[in-house]
Amino acid sequence: MNELYAETAVKKQENAKSLFIKVLSILVIAFGVFLLFVGGLYSITGVLTIMIPAYMFTRLNIEYEYVFVDDQLDFDKIIGKSKRKHILRINFEQVEIMAPTNSNSLSSFNQMKLEVKDFSSGDSNAKSYTIIVNKESEKLKIIFEPNEKMIKCIKQKNSRKLVTY
Repeated sequence: MNELYAETAVKKQENAKSLFIKVLSILVIAFGVFLLFVGGLYSITGVLTIMIPAYMFTRLNIEYEYVFVDDQLDFDKIIGKSKRKHILRINFEQVEIMAPTNSNSLSSFNQMKLEVKDFSSGDSNAKSYTIIVNKESEKLKIIFEPNEKMIKCIKQKNSRKLVTY
């Protein structure tokens, strides 16, 4: 059995929206604690005011995991370091091209109306790749950040579809 296997994970960086939600959650939790002290220890409103933002706060911690096995690439989303959700599986038979995101090889696809799936960390300094894939009846543009081992495995299996410059 000669399977190619590589996996990696990236943590999504905080943007302004998630930072705002975290600050707002902390303020609402502080208000909930205040309600507990004013309304007594059994105040339902105080308990809910603490629990709901605390739950939302943990859901803002997002990681993306990529797993390449032979000719398939899976994308999973890990929420709060506890819940895993499978998002997408692509088969490289359906891939048109995979190239660095800023590559000239992707310029012909920039004018097309594609559905964009961004599974990258959001870090502008990280080296991200873009995959153009025909998935069922639509074309997708997938942005992700593979590690070197994953790029080598993809190149070994699908060298004509991978552009590295």
